[in-house]
Amino acid sequence: MKAPGGIGGGREAPSIGLKFLLLAAISLGFMVIDHRNDHLSQVRQVFSIAVYPIEIAVNLPFKTWRWATISLAERATLLRENSELKNLQLRYDVRLQRMAAIEAENVRLRAMLDSSAQIDDRVLVAEILAVDLDPYRQRFSINRGLQDEVYVGQALLDANGVVGQIVGVEVFTSEAVLISDPDHAVPVSVNRNGLRTIAVGTGDSGSLRLPYLTNSADIETGDLLVSSGLGGVFPSGYPVGRVIEVERRPGQSFADVIVKPASELDRDREVLLVWSEEDPDKQYDETKLVETDP
Repeated sequence: MKAPGGIGGGREAPSIGLKFLLLAAISLGFMVIDHRNDHLSQVRQVFSIAVYPIEIAVNLPFKTWRWATISLAERATLLRENSELKNLQLRYDVRLQRMAAIEAENVRLRAMLDSSAQIDDRVLVAEILAVDLDPYRQRFSINRGLQDEVYVGQALLDANGVVGQIVGVEVFTSEAVLISDPDHAVPVSVNRNGLRTIAVGTGDSGSLRLPYLTNSADIETGDLLVSSGLGGVFPSGYPVGRVIEVERRPGQSFADVIVKPASELDRDREVLLVWSEEDPDKQYDETKLVETDP
């Protein structure tokens, strides 16, 4: 037997250091050749194609995780921004609605102020608080009363014409009746020819009647009716309505005349109280006479 490390029988394997030096020398040689003549580019391309699936497989979990993290973060951000924008839009929509209501109210008030400039008597704007729900009563309450010197029988107007008059007064509020109430009547005249008559309520805020005109009366569809001033309650010359239907009935004494009120009786939110220079008590007495005795 030979002792370990002996020289007889076979050759000893090269050491690791010798192998490393040999491989380093070969690598340097290939690098120099490739740098000068570019002979290994095709080999690198082949190896890159072979290695590409491995690179994809290695990077796929990291890319997937990165994509999922970014997507979830972006989705959360988008949801939060969407919620904030919806809330902001809702607030702006509410403000816009309020602005529209304020604008409409300003238009109504300006129109009422313009109309009040045509009246020589003292006027005051009142807000409608509540409307009587009884379908047979055309009445409402306003936020003016005895403290504002409101009196029974006082006339109410809006920007378009005659609305009604006061029938009850409390300290802070008052009750008013529309001209469309079945128990109310307004002395009117035809603006075209001065023909005087009385317009009475029908219980419908969209219509009045002229029950005391004969078939031969000079009245036509489209005629404008204005307050005549008789009775001293309503200022003379204010629009009351416009004739929309005239039916002359043979064999009967009176024509059937329908009038559409000039005022927006079912839409008003503010009305105009008018003070006349005459005595309020006298005004109311005359008004009752007009209403009961055509």
